[in-house]
Amino acid sequence: MHKAPPNPLPDTPERNSVNEDNDNNSGFNTVKSDDKAAESSHKTNNLDINDEVLKPAHLTTGSSLTPKGRLNKTPKLIANGNYAVRWYSLSLLILIIDQWTKWLAETKLTFQEPVPVIEPILNWTLAYNYGAAFSFLADAGGWQKWFFAILALVMSIFLIGYLIKIPRQAKLLSFGLAMVLGGAVGNLIDRLLHGHVIDFIHVHYADAWHYPIFNIADIGISIGVVLIVIDMLFLEKKRHS
Repeated sequence: MHKAPPNPLPDTPERNSVNEDNDNNSGFNTVKSDDKAAESSHKTNNLDINDEVLKPAHLTTGSSLTPKGRLNKTPKLIANGNYAVRWYSLSLLILIIDQWTKWLAETKLTFQEPVPVIEPILNWTLAYNYGAAFSFLADAGGWQKWFFAILALVMSIFLIGYLIKIPRQAKLLSFGLAMVLGGAVGNLIDRLLHGHVIDFIHVHYADAWHYPIFNIADIGISIGVVLIVIDMLFLEKKRHS
């Protein structure tokens, strides 16, 4: 005879309680695992967000190791201001030399009698110019004296104010304008005191060629104009680029 298998334990209340507790604990552990996974995922997302926030919005083209000399910087243009006094001093120097040499010419030379200095190219010859450069309007009725005097006065006032506004970097331009100013004031004094400009420098080649007689003020004006033109053609654009 075969023995019947033992009957399973009856479902007692205690046994059912233990099973329910195990089931509850299993569910609780599953929930905790899910919570940990969600928390880990949330932290990972926060790190990604923080990484994106901490990334620079843009990148610079240079680096902290780039030499200063290689950086392209636009220089700041500063006006002469009080620095213009130096250029006024240059104008004053030209004016003093001009008036002193004219005084020597008036006291040491005889009108229209050449004194050889370097033959056959240079003489001291006293002459009077009632007009402008190259004796322009010299034969007019006398009104040219006041016309050129007023013109020189207006130009001198303009240059005095303009030298203050010129950038300090524009040294060649300031130098040229200062020379023009000194020469213009020198010839202006002649027109107001004498009614004509005193000339004495006579450049020529024997008797074949003669350049119009001039003075120190004319030299200052001529050199100054050349320097101004050089600055306008070659240096002005570089200062503003």
